[in-house]
Amino acid sequence: MASKNETSPGVSHGSLLAKRDAHTQKRNSAEKRFRIYGMVALSIGVLFLIFLFASILRSGLPAFTQTVLNVEFVVSQEDFDTAESKMLKTKAYQDIFVAALSAELAIRNLDVAFDNKAIERIVGKPGGTIRSYFTEDPSRIGQPATFELAASSRVDGYFNGRVTRETLVDSRFLKVTDLDLVDALQAGGIMRQAFNWNFITGTDSGVDNPGGAGLGASVIGSFFMMLVVLFLSLPIGVAASIYLEEFAPQNRWTDFIEVNISNLAAVPSIVFGLLGLALFINLFGLPRSAPLVGGLVLSLMTLPVIITSTREALAGVPKNFREACWNLGASRWQTIRKVVLPNAVSGILTGVILEVSRTTGETAPIMFTGAAFYLPFLPQSVMDQTMALSLHLFVVSTQVPNMPEAVPYGVALVLIAMVMLMNSLSIALRMYLRGRKKW
Repeated sequence: MASKNETSPGVSHGSLLAKRDAHTQKRNSAEKRFRIYGMVALSIGVLFLIFLFASILRSGLPAFTQTVLNVEFVVSQEDFDTAESKMLKTKAYQDIFVAALSAELAIRNLDVAFDNKAIERIVGKPGGTIRSYFTEDPSRIGQPATFELAASSRVDGYFNGRVTRETLVDSRFLKVTDLDLVDALQAGGIMRQAFNWNFITGTDSGVDNPGGAGLGASVIGSFFMMLVVLFLSLPIGVAASIYLEEFAPQNRWTDFIEVNISNLAAVPSIVFGLLGLALFINLFGLPRSAPLVGGLVLSLMTLPVIITSTREALAGVPKNFREACWNLGASRWQTIRKVVLPNAVSGILTGVILEVSRTTGETAPIMFTGAAFYLPFLPQSVMDQTMALSLHLFVVSTQVPNMPEAVPYGVALVLIAMVMLMNSLSIALRMYLRGRKKW
């Protein structure tokens, strides 16, 4: 009698393995369906992501361009000497600018009437800028000088199609008749579109020109806060993680600390803002809206997450490494410093940088403590008042009337670029340090 393991004559083991019964086919069909479901879910996620970025780019890119007016003229020494008393005043330079602009239009055979008020509605008051140019260096008198003046946000909106002759209502900011001058300047090549550096480096603006606001104070403020968070969270978080993972005894006190670290990581961010207001401003008297205070609040918020991720990186180092060092007579601290930390540094730094970059987009914690609503100057240190990109995005989106639609989306693009830069740095650092691992 043939045994159960023997096959019938003419039937090979391979043919039996290749044969698919109903149960095998059912399992394979379920696997195929799961793959299809996963691909569909991934495709939907990618499509939503593409749609999100396309919407932000389409709406935000106009914020990075501005309408500028270029005029070249000469203030001769003779003109300056004959009207020296007038040349000490801003209006004299503005009159010279208007005369030079009229001459430029006449050369191009563009006949359009305008006055100082029309110029002020289009490019503000250029007399102050021109006067500063010559008073800073009197030797410039008699030399050709070219001035590139930014047009108002409403003129910029006319170039971008946001403002039309039909929708424009005459006001002290812009009149329909001013658009005749704008069209003539554009036809003559005097007014054109240029990259808006002021949007990235400039200070905030007043109500007369909301679209001319710059992000300089917000970018610097966010950068200062990130530095404070990095310099506080990295040493404190890593030190706490090393103690809990390598030195702390396993008892009720340690378990209590670990449970509370996990609980703090789940606390809403706005609670940390209220804590910072009560602790750092009301109790310690630190200056409000300073990057130092905002950085301290964000450090409190990020420490639980950094401690958790650092402990995971330390636990990922094989225990055999530690035992080998101990068998060779190394102390616990020598083992940590020479073996554990070098092998865990990629995971530690990756977690720290990712968490610090995430705090760049936090608004609630710094709303009470670390950022100003409006600031017309750039901060010089972590103790100066400053703004932040996340709060600035909220302000220009909800609190400022007549704000061009492109500005909030432009702020969002700068914020996304800042976070992506930090994430790219984290990925590059992780790949570099992982390439140096020997296991």
